[in-house]
Amino acid sequence: MKNLLIFLAMASLLACSQKKFDYPQTRKVDTVDNYFGTLVPDPYRWLEDDRSTETEAWVEVQNEVTFAYLDQIPFRGKVRERLTELLDYPKTGAPWKDGKYYLVEKNTGLQNQDVYYIMKDIDGEPEVFIDPNTYSEEGTTAVTSVKLSDDSKYAAYIVARAGSDWQEIFVRDMETGQNLDDHIMWTKFASFAWHGDGFFYSRFDEPGEDEEFSGKNLNNKVFYHKIGTTQDLDKMVYWNPERNDLTYIPGITRGSRYLFLNTFESTSGNAIIIADLGQKEWKFKEILKGFKHNYNPIGVLENRLYLLTDKDAGRYRVAAIDLKAGTDLIEIVPEQEDKVISRASIAGGKLVVQFMKDAQDFLSLHDLDGNHIKDLELPGPGAINSLNTDKDDKYIFYSFESFINPPTVFKYNLETSEMQEYHKTEIDFDDSQYISRQVFYNSKDGTRVPMFIVHHKDVELNGNNPLLLYGYGGFNITIKPDFRTDDIVWLENGGIYVSANIRGEGEYGEEWHEAGMVLNKQNVFDDFIAAAEYLIEYKYTSADKLAIAGGSNGGLLVGAVINQRPDLFRVAFPAVGVMDMLRFHKFTIGYYWTVDYGSSEDPEQFEYLYRYSPLHNIRPGLNYPAVLIETADHDDRVVPAHSFKYAATLQEHYKGPNPVLIRIETDAGHGAGKPVSKEIENMADVYSFAFYNLGVEPVY
Repeated sequence: MKNLLIFLAMASLLACSQKKFDYPQTRKVDTVDNYFGTLVPDPYRWLEDDRSTETEAWVEVQNEVTFAYLDQIPFRGKVRERLTELLDYPKTGAPWKDGKYYLVEKNTGLQNQDVYYIMKDIDGEPEVFIDPNTYSEEGTTAVTSVKLSDDSKYAAYIVARAGSDWQEIFVRDMETGQNLDDHIMWTKFASFAWHGDGFFYSRFDEPGEDEEFSGKNLNNKVFYHKIGTTQDLDKMVYWNPERNDLTYIPGITRGSRYLFLNTFESTSGNAIIIADLGQKEWKFKEILKGFKHNYNPIGVLENRLYLLTDKDAGRYRVAAIDLKAGTDLIEIVPEQEDKVISRASIAGGKLVVQFMKDAQDFLSLHDLDGNHIKDLELPGPGAINSLNTDKDDKYIFYSFESFINPPTVFKYNLETSEMQEYHKTEIDFDDSQYISRQVFYNSKDGTRVPMFIVHHKDVELNGNNPLLLYGYGGFNITIKPDFRTDDIVWLENGGIYVSANIRGEGEYGEEWHEAGMVLNKQNVFDDFIAAAEYLIEYKYTSADKLAIAGGSNGGLLVGAVINQRPDLFRVAFPAVGVMDMLRFHKFTIGYYWTVDYGSSEDPEQFEYLYRYSPLHNIRPGLNYPAVLIETADHDDRVVPAHSFKYAATLQEHYKGPNPVLIRIETDAGHGAGKPVSKEIENMADVYSFAFYNLGVEPVY
């Protein structure tokens, strides 16, 4: 039966004269949910079981159909070759100091994963320390973090496999370079904090059979692991069984006696729990209660805990707590009127504060009481995507980039005030030929929204340019002017790239974030639709040349707007999207998102979610754009069932001529740790699909 489905689907796709696509039929069931009297059918509920043999067969059939279509695009191979050329250049991240050593991530060009190098001195020759590329033939194993013990005798590091959020911790002896037998399992969003001859970490219970990638993640507990022992001997030091939905991220500033637990019940707002490790018995005390505000620990110096917080400061401020005197917040760097404080750290006895204005970054130095010392001069408008400091080091390292400027790593000496280039990226791209500008447009309700527009300087604004509009719109995340090498393929073929900084994000602090949350979520879609209308009105493009893209929460955005305004878009790429707004909270860590989205278990919020949920608002008769849905079989953050059910429903109801396909990556997850080889294949397919359906012939 499966082979027959594949044959029929491939034959129909390759028949060029056909007016519509014939997709493989997806079995339907009679599942119906009752939400406060509203009956909601869920005919593809069985696809939520992503480990069943029937779902695996469905995935195989859908991929056969998708890749048959992609294979017949004549220039796809040339696009892949160009992407390979562009990405084959040496990459170096911003170094950081850890104990007696400096570490830095490097990539020779096309290595699937970045390699960790180590130096005894910042001017010394880097030596390979951990190379994740040796861990799997497919290059799908990533190392996400490395941290040295207080005496620099050991290094613990975190490994993630096949893109999953599940992580493992290993320990390496710094003198021998060999791994010890220590092995920690079932951590997620992992962090660990060294203390004495071991470290604190948090973990979940081992999932049940067939629940590893979809089961709800509860009962996070904090343990202490002693080096040289097995995990089953680890001592549980903190757990609140009355709140089994909480997640803990432990932290200790090197040399400090205080352990703090960054405690979360959602993606927004947290509590801080501390323990004085100098006491014989470790007693945990909540010093900042959650979960209304964000408290991001910066570090502990003596008895003072420094924090970045939005409490009484919607655009954030730096504050501190005297851990001996009480829990009152002491203001250090106040909230700014025209800027958001997005990051702060301690370096060589000073505070380094990163500000953001209209999604562009600035840096300044302050003393530990918050007094302004100086601003650090940056190369121009752009983004700081790495800022690495150490409380005992005289150097600040940061990486600066923009849409048309590849990353440059800088080293700033606090003692001499000297700024040096540590690494400048050399790439086959002439930035002098391109323009990046920021514009502001009005949304449906009159709100002023910023947007970046990037294109070749010779592009004519005649309404006939292929344009890719990107959006995200949630979780207080800011979309900054980052340099993306693969976007060069788009730009050098006359394409215009646009990034809209819509509500729900963090560009203007919590007020901007809250304006796109829960019962305000429609503002996000209105902002994105208004961006498309602006770009058409001012002749950057037309509806026949406009492609849109977004991932995760941005996948939700794309799915929602093509239901609401399919006439505006010619091509759409919803990637790893949250498509079922009625059931997202039932899988893995999805219940954490109810703070941003609301929940179908609340009558008012159900009605609101039901009105825009991408899955539930697909309507027959609409002329949808060409759609390439992207997901992955190991995505245990936004489980692939979202995209599976969405694809099946869209293929069922859409009867028009445009392709509606789903590309399901294997041995991959939500995006983190994706090997370069898979990135190249994926982006070659995306750009080829876009060019082909926009009627653009690449120059290669």
